[in-house]
Amino acid sequence: MKQLRDIKNWQEMINEPICGDAIELMKKLPDKSVDLVLTDPPYPDYHQEIYKYKKGLLNGLKRFSCKQFIFWSSKVDFPLSYTAIHIWDKKVGVGSWYERIFERNGAIEYKVYRYYLINSSVAANYTHDNFWGHSSQKPIQLIEKLILENSNKGDLILDPFMGSFTTAIAAESLERRWIGCDISEKYCQIGEERLKILRSQPKLFTP
Repeated sequence: MKQLRDIKNWQEMINEPICGDAIELMKKLPDKSVDLVLTDPPYPDYHQEIYKYKKGLLNGLKRFSCKQFIFWSSKVDFPLSYTAIHIWDKKVGVGSWYERIFERNGAIEYKVYRYYLINSSVAANYTHDNFWGHSSQKPIQLIEKLILENSNKGDLILDPFMGSFTTAIAAESLERRWIGCDISEKYCQIGEERLKILRSQPKLFTP
């Protein structure tokens, strides 16, 4: 995989799994290069020691004037301005039943998205998804829905906090370009594996 520190030109990162710090990645990108931000960053109230949340982590997103969708905890304040708050209803009856999705630079209509939580192989099989071991993995059908509603083929989608690379998989499946990174080499390796599987499959459907 490519290391962010070795990248000289930001265009080298398009459709490539990058291992590195999200703050440094966002500094490398010109504002107008990105058509949509869709990301699930670390939350301040959820495993800070594992996912490396720190104050100011999202400030780099202020540079981008495109529409943005940012997943966020149901329990703590969101640190940036926004135009709408959407709800991801996890369709479960234990723990946190929902998370919020903050929309920036976009619409003022508030929506509810109902997709089952993916937190095990059993849950993933039930929804025709795959579980990759990430405790904050998002349903690929939800990510695809947000991409289809808010972008066009060929658009460039930014996810500075890739995790298990679901945004990259959804974007590439829907003929969008993407840029993203994760600070964890483990999950960058998972991302490489997922992309390898996707790219080896024949294309059967074009939305």
